[in-house]
Amino acid sequence: MKLSPTVGCLLMASLITACQTSKNEADKSAIRLITLDPGHFHAALVQKTMYDGVDSVVHVYAPDGPDLQLHLDKIEGYNARPENPTHWKEEVYKGPDFFDKMIADKAGNVVVMAGNNRLKTDYIQKTVGAGFNVLADKPMVISASNFDQLKESFATAEKNKVLLYDIMTERYEITTQLQRAFSQQAEVFGTLEKGTPENPAVTKESVHHFYKNVSGSILTRPAWFMDVAQQGEGIVDVTTHLVDLVQWECFPEQTIDYQKDIKLNAARRWTTDMTLSQFKAITKQAAFPDYLKKDVVKDSILRVYSNGEINYELKGVHAKVSVIWAYKAPEGTGDTHYSIMRGTKANLIIRQEAAQKYKPTLYIEAVAGNKDLDAALKTVLPAIQKEFPGVEVKKATTGWEVIIPEKYKEGHEAHFGRVAEKYLEYLKTGSLPAWEVPNMIAKYYTTTQALELAKKK
Repeated sequence: MKLSPTVGCLLMASLITACQTSKNEADKSAIRLITLDPGHFHAALVQKTMYDGVDSVVHVYAPDGPDLQLHLDKIEGYNARPENPTHWKEEVYKGPDFFDKMIADKAGNVVVMAGNNRLKTDYIQKTVGAGFNVLADKPMVISASNFDQLKESFATAEKNKVLLYDIMTERYEITTQLQRAFSQQAEVFGTLEKGTPENPAVTKESVHHFYKNVSGSILTRPAWFMDVAQQGEGIVDVTTHLVDLVQWECFPEQTIDYQKDIKLNAARRWTTDMTLSQFKAITKQAAFPDYLKKDVVKDSILRVYSNGEINYELKGVHAKVSVIWAYKAPEGTGDTHYSIMRGTKANLIIRQEAAQKYKPTLYIEAVAGNKDLDAALKTVLPAIQKEFPGVEVKKATTGWEVIIPEKYKEGHEAHFGRVAEKYLEYLKTGSLPAWEVPNMIAKYYTTTQALELAKKK
């Protein structure tokens, strides 16, 4: 059968139209990343791996300067590494109007924000208002005065059918995941204690260091990282992770109402003092910039309010979270984490000290009078192993140590990929779990109100 030229042309035109329609639909479903003013190394860690369904071209909008160059150098390092290299292509716009240019260009549909926090809440509000999805590093807000603005941003995101989500990497740390899993095994854990302010049911303490090795080299921190007006105080920064974990572990997948379920009892803040030579070592800057001079004493000591503690109640459960920043970890050590969840039958404790060779280790210890822990562990272990194959327990001095296969010990940097993968799942389904947004709001209410309380002392 021979087609007439006219019919043939019509068929060809139909095929071209169909292909264009299919391409347009694919373009709409493809994830195209935008990186906004990447001033923190967490922005680069989101791109330490490639993702299915994510375009390899990433549009970066930022002012020209060292923060941008450090970010691009890290991405290039991932592209050039010998094992599992990435193949990102960074399309960079440099200019003082970078934010307005990003909004106007609409070069992507997911904006990654990890950098200076002074304007982050404002950027979030305007970005979701313009119809972009946002994956933001913590904290999304650093002051109580901007809390309502963040709350409004979640409402705007819902209205515009975009997803606003923060990067909670600590949910992917294996000892924390197992602490949560064992706490849901009533035969072993019993039920969560209510605790008291003096002896909380849940305690989480995180120790960090300004001088740090990341991706094989000493991290260069921007000078503004030490300015609490730009980075945020410790009580509203790293503490975000700890407050998130308290909610996530104690009340898994339950909605928290910040107006009814949270009661702040006490909060405090204190400084880490840094010499000019220490400042130079981590920033490569010879002098304190003018904006830090308000925090400098004796012309050479920088005082950073990087430490904080919150003692509060969540749905009637007493919790205490604290973050501590030292300048540099002792040789052979690093950031550490301590956590305890107290149950009516057993306590679940994460320790990360010299005895654990500075590796987070989970212990299960019976409360006084409980003689049934050994038998209970044998009963529940199969349920744990179903979710975490290979996990075992062994007798320890004060109870049981949870033995975790190496395959689960990915490290902090890999957790950024885990968060991104989870976020991509949510983008495909078009929604976050129902509890996530109210619980993000509750988390930032806790941190920002705690800072207000601490400042009153």
